Amino acid sequence: MLPTHGLRTHIWNTGLRSLLLLAGFPVLLALVTWAVALLLAATGTDDFGQGLRDSVALLPVAIPIALLISAIWFAIAWFSNQWILDLLSGARPVTRVQEPALWAMVEELAISRGMRMPRLAVIETPARNAFASGLKRDQGAVTVTRGLLQALGPRELRAVLAHELTHIRNGDARLGVVAAVFAGVISMVGELMWRGLRLGRMRRLPTGGSGNGKGRGGAALLVVLALAIAALAWLLSIALRMALSRNREYLADAGAVEMTADPDAMASALRKLAGQEAMEGLPSQVRALLLHDGANSLGPAWFATHPPIEKRIEALERYAGAAVMPPEATAAAAPHSPASSPPDVPWRRPPPGPPAPG
Repeated sequence: MLPTHGLRTHIWNTGLRSLLLLAGFPVLLALVTWAVALLLAATGTDDFGQGLRDSVALLPVAIPIALLISAIWFAIAWFSNQWILDLLSGARPVTRVQEPALWAMVEELAISRGMRMPRLAVIETPARNAFASGLKRDQGAVTVTRGLLQALGPRELRAVLAHELTHIRNGDARLGVVAAVFAGVISMVGELMWRGLRLGRMRRLPTGGSGNGKGRGGAALLVVLALAIAALAWLLSIALRMALSRNREYLADAGAVEMTADPDAMASALRKLAGQEAMEGLPSQVRALLLHDGANSLGPAWFATHPPIEKRIEALERYAGAAVMPPEATAAAAPHSPASSPPDVPWRRPPPGPPAPG
């Protein structure tokens, strides 16, 4: 990694980490394929060493099959991704006539980066959130919630929209689908192995044998090794997928600052998202796309899809020059519940002026 001294090197290092994380998925797919080969070898020999050799000999056939399954799964996700997201989130596409100010803001940002105007959609919920989707850079979509439109000022909303456009520009939705497909295939293979053993479709496990790895004990060791490798590949695939998701959020934050030249606006928008609960009714795969998800930024760091808000703001302060707010100012900037919040002037129309004379 390059030494990180500012926004540009922060973007380069974050992008490089994403590539390294993505490269781990084919390795894990090969690892879980070997676990299947070990399980198959255990059904044909009682010698541990011979089983290892047989499993390696099966890999030239097993790996192409695993890649084919992944390709089919990816094709299904490619053609149905946006439809599934709209169905699960309740997003409603909007036009320039329905949301003129929102449309104009996104259009201006897209033109500034030579991007095609994405599809815009709104979810009618008081939650404050947004996400980008679309598996092609020229066919992206930006979805925002009504609560976000009402809670953010113009500069903050512009920063959030730039964040989502950066996701589209970087192909993050496509990377997310690739990671989800690899993780899904690895999880499916592990589950099939476990069910096959439980239902007795594989050879009944030996219960005895010598301690030198030969005889009936050798087959049992092959099965145990296969299950251990499959479990390790499953855990690592989840950790890699979550790490990739967190990394892309940092990269999109930096991209928003680069697009708007307004680090304070992005940091302020993130502060208004702090303390939110998870959007109800959305599966974890969809919540991973959100600008922020409280449920997926808590718990063990390796299994969180989003970095904590504080870490994201700290990165903006350190690398992008966002103003550092004192704790009391940060607390004052935190949003209140809709019931207790004073009515804000909507960002999309100016406040009424003084009455005309006469």
